[in-house]
Parts: sequence; structure tokens; C-alpha cells
Amino acid sequence: MVVGYFDQPPTYGISRPRGADSWLFTWTTGGRGRLRHGSAEARAGAGDLVVLAPGVPHGYGVEPGARHWRFWWAHCQARPSWRSWLRPYDACEGMYVVTPTPDTVRGRVEGAFRRMLTDARWTGTDAPPPTAPGDAPGDESVAVAHGTAARELALCSLEEVVLLTAGTARPQPSRPGIDARVRRAEALIAADPAAPHTVRSLAEQVALSPSRFAHLFTRQTGQSPMRALREARLRHAARLLESTDLSVERVAAASGFVSPFHFNRVSRERYGRPPGAYRGSGPMVGA
Repeated sequence: MVVGYFDQPPTYGISRPRGADSWLFTWTTGGRGRLRHGSAEARAGAGDLVVLAPGVPHGYGVEPGARHWRFWWAHCQARPSWRSWLRPYDACEGMYVVTPTPDTVRGRVEGAFRRMLTDARWTGTDAPPPTAPGDAPGDESVAVAHGTAARELALCSLEEVVLLTAGTARPQPSRPGIDARVRRAEALIAADPAAPHTVRSLAEQVALSPSRFAHLFTRQTGQSPMRALREARLRHAARLLESTDLSVERVAAASGFVSPFHFNRVSRERYGRPPGAYRGSGPMVGA
């Protein structure tokens, strides 16, 4: 695992006619770069993640006409799960161009690369060095993760980069005819069903009055916001019962139910059996 930060002038360029034996990840923070991978070519601006798979001739450098290219980079053996996350961005022959990444997550991606650089230098003894906040590192800062602990920590940060960029760069396909504000409310419920959502709180987050929001949501989805929230909480609870040994009481609390009694009652109404019986007998209907 090798990670670095470069700010390169127009003369900068790298050519590897036989490719590399590791994956290359580049995250542009300023200027512009141009990357070639087999027959594919990509231009990278601020916020773009470009990933090159091993074994393919490639080259990269400052885009002609640009004043510089400022970017983070990492060479490593990618974790197998990353391929499925990157697959929607496959440009050709194993070049993945993940763009556009929303401004709202770029700071977190930048922070992950900073941690990568710091953790790669950890010796594995004493405490890991703190991540330096504030200004960017030097124009050519490079670290090699020699130890297993340092390498795994750095890979965890790189995995965060892949998840954040691949998960936010391309919006999820929308259902025809569904208002964007309704989709936003559904996403808020799905992301954290245990949160204390109300019609009013959801309406405020999508800039609608509570009455207008409730009417629009019900008309377009076929169920009220609170019914949708109840269903989301039941699905969340079902996953916890399937995959953990948490008690029914803790599952109820972690899923947003006011009490185990309430969870038990809702489960009986929806599925005809209590949560405890479900845990030992298979999936809930519709879960």
C-alpha cells in the first residue's frame, strides 16, 4: 500500500506500457489531469475519482493546457468487494471514472486520504500518529505501509473513499411520476428508521407544510408517511433479528419502537406472530 499527494506542473507525465501489478486510485483536488488506460481515456477535475485496474498499459499526467494537477493517489491490491461498487463507472478495460462526486462529501473524502497518509506511516507500536488537520501536505508527500496494521488501516480509509464516491456520484434511478420531495423523504426514513421522524420533521426537511407533505406522500406512494415509517422499522428490526443476537428489547429500541410491548403488538398486527417467534422460524412475510 503506497499513498501520496502530488501537485504537479504541466511537464508531469507517467507512462507504463506494461501497466502495473496493483490498482491505482487517483482523487483530484485541483487543476486537471488526463489518464489513459488501454483504449480508454479520461479527464479528471476536482472531485473526480479515477481508478485503473492492474495489467493494462496506462499513462497519466497534467492535461494539456492546464496549469497543474493536484491529486491524491494510492497503489494497492483492491479488496474484492470494491469491484461491484465501481462496476457502474467502468469506462472500458478496467478504467473506472467515478463522477460527479457531490460537494457535500468531498471534505470527508479528503479527510480519508489524509488518514491514509498518516496511517501508512504507523509502525504498529505505540499509538498511531494523529492526522494533521488544516493545510494540505507537501507537494510530494508519499508514504509506504510496510506493516500489516498500517496497511489494513490505510485500506479501510481507501474503502471509505470508494464507498462515498461510488455511492453518491450517480443518483439512484427514480420511479416515474414520483415527486423528488417524496423520494427524499423515503430516503430519510430508509437511512435511519429508528430516528424520531414525524410528519412535521419530514415535511420540514423537504420544504413542505405538514398537510401538503402528508397528502403528496400518501397519494404518490399509497401509504401515509407514518405507515411507511412503521414498515421501515419492521424491516430494520427483521434484519437485526436475522443477523444479531440482540435481545428483542434491544432490537425494539434500535428500530425506533417506543417499547418492546409496542414492537410486539405491531409485529403481531403485521405478520401474525411476535418477534421472538420470528427469530426462530424464518423470515417475516414481506420483510
